[in-house]
Amino acid sequence: MVLVHGLGGSAVDWLAVAPRLAAGSRVLAVDLAGHGRTPLAGRSAGVRANQRLLGRFLDKVVGEPAILVGNSMGGMITLMEAADRPEMVSQLVLVDPAVPRPRGVRLDPEAVLLFAGYVLPGLDRRFLARRRARNGTTAAVSDVLQVCCAEPEATSEELVAALREAATLRVASGWRDPAFLQAARSLIGGLVVRPRRYLEQIAKVEAPTLVIHGAADRLVPVGSIEALVRSKPGWTAHVLEGAGHVPQVQFPRLFVQLVSTWLGADEAAA
Repeated sequence: MVLVHGLGGSAVDWLAVAPRLAAGSRVLAVDLAGHGRTPLAGRSAGVRANQRLLGRFLDKVVGEPAILVGNSMGGMITLMEAADRPEMVSQLVLVDPAVPRPRGVRLDPEAVLLFAGYVLPGLDRRFLARRRARNGTTAAVSDVLQVCCAEPEATSEELVAALREAATLRVASGWRDPAFLQAARSLIGGLVVRPRRYLEQIAKVEAPTLVIHGAADRLVPVGSIEALVRSKPGWTAHVLEGAGHVPQVQFPRLFVQLVSTWLGADEAAA
């Protein structure tokens, strides 16, 4: 099982669930290029480039078909990998995956302004610099949890401490802002500017798929996921009341229970 984080995240995002998932599978969590402890090192932090990185990881480290678990941008990357290389993906678990918004589904106004600040030329770096200067690393983690979690105060102290440590290391890296903005622009391009190719890839996915989505997600509306599941009637979906964009952070025990139960049922059916 390979866990793939979202935009601006890292392997630390899975800290609350990985040990429990490891009771039934060999579990590996990656840091994508420009995230966590993986520097750019001359590479791109874009979605396509990180899909290639994931593919190399599957080939060189895993060496066999894997269960891919992807959150947000990581969900987009795992969907693309399952479409392009089905022989390396046995099953998919999509956690609030980044998918195109269908007509009639409204976006959260604050989320729209946030991503506009990331992608508008000339504004993006100043926007990040102002947020960092105003908040500092500790407050910045709290801000992220505020956007991504419906009840951020319920996040365990251990996980918050790990997220702050990861953020501090990222600030010291020197490549944090360029990598984040590059990834954000690539993500928005695939969702808003060129969604047709991505939707065509989703249509090609044949791997058994579980979708777990927070009902209170402010970044990926529930309506987008409902449209996605309607287009793939063989998929299993759970919408969690009270959960935001990272249900593995908010409700780790329930998350593991849903994944483990589905994997057991899917193996029995096979």
